[in-house]
Amino acid sequence: MQIPKKLLPSDGRFGSGPSKVPHEAMEALASSSVIGTSHRQEPVRALVGSVREQLRALFSLPDDYEVVLGVGGSTAFFDAATFGLVRERSQHLAFGEFGAKFAKATSRAPFLGEPTVLSSEPGTHPDAQAESGIDVYAWTHNETSTGVTAPVRRVEGADADSLVVIDGTSAAGGIPVDITQSDVYFFAPQKALASDAGLWFAIMSPAALARVEEIATSGRWIPAFLDLAAAVESSRKDQTYNTPPLASLFWTDHQLRWIHDNGGLPWSVSRCEDSSSRLYGWAEQSSYATPFVADPGKQSPTVVTIDLAGVEASAVSAALRDNGIVDVDGYRGLGRNQLRIATFPAIEPDDVSALARCLDYVVEQLG
Repeated sequence: MQIPKKLLPSDGRFGSGPSKVPHEAMEALASSSVIGTSHRQEPVRALVGSVREQLRALFSLPDDYEVVLGVGGSTAFFDAATFGLVRERSQHLAFGEFGAKFAKATSRAPFLGEPTVLSSEPGTHPDAQAESGIDVYAWTHNETSTGVTAPVRRVEGADADSLVVIDGTSAAGGIPVDITQSDVYFFAPQKALASDAGLWFAIMSPAALARVEEIATSGRWIPAFLDLAAAVESSRKDQTYNTPPLASLFWTDHQLRWIHDNGGLPWSVSRCEDSSSRLYGWAEQSSYATPFVADPGKQSPTVVTIDLAGVEASAVSAALRDNGIVDVDGYRGLGRNQLRIATFPAIEPDDVSALARCLDYVVEQLG
């Protein structure tokens, strides 16, 4: 099947992660001298410092919050948090793949008590419940697998020294957040920050930093790769404990500069909301497509999930891929006849509208 060129988007990358890295960012990296130099030297340390300062500005951080980074991505941070943030017991909201992964990590730790896991049907989210003895409450701000957004807020009635730990991986840079409602807001940059994999960033409150130090000096064995105390110490020197992926750092810095140049977080949030609303509006008017997340208050502005009826989603995504429109397949673990489309800041809203037109064309051709 050949989609008419006049219908095609200018860029056909709509993946939910790794996501679109703008061509100008890739060209900038090609002309940079950062690749091939030591991560202990000033050029890379300046790059790390730039990223940390730009994240501080993006989220309007209080003076006593710190930006910490390390190697390994969000999944590695689940393990790092299991070793370095949970004192005894955690509570997890599991409403998709990534919240469930964090819960699994803590449940398998032999030095922790059994976590509480609150689940809900895909397409919805549960709410945290205050529970005596819970010292970490954890959930995802935006569930990348299902396209559900959950609020970031303190847990009323929780123990005074409990921490709120939020996975912001597909939200950071595209969804509004009051960072002071959390103690740790962590994310990888290969989604809304238009970079590549291999890094995690964690914005930590004074209480979280104190918890890291407390556990690090408690005698608990912690693998060096997952040592949050080492990550905090290195980050304060604008370094990482292990060698970082320099391209990911460079592209994160490039995307943050672009966002700030255009108006900061309010601008990037508005752009994502513009793009996603075009898809939700199209699906609501469609004869074969329906937003998977029924509650508009829970619909993600950065990862849009669409159920299809009367046509195989796999056939639609295959036809789109043949025409250069890629990575719109639904999350495999859900097993639904579904498309999943990223609407991160780097994706042009007009390209989202073009994608909707291409979907209509493909479905019509498939009969």
